[in-house]
Amino acid sequence: MRLNERLRLIAGIFVLAAVILGATVHPYWNYFAAFVALNLVQSAFTGWCPMMALLRKFGVQE
Repeated sequence: MRLNERLRLIAGIFVLAAVILGATVHPYWNYFAAFVALNLVQSAFTGWCPMMALLRKFGVQE
């Protein structure tokens, strides 16, 4: 899997987990889903994503 595919997979898992936790554990988990969504929006405009930098640091190849 390439870097972009891994990034989309991680973002999807984070949002899905946050929505499930928000519905079952505590509604504050929805703020985490919103944080991930805002990060995706800002990365679309700036071209920089913190998770992508972290994945590169761990050695994931493009």
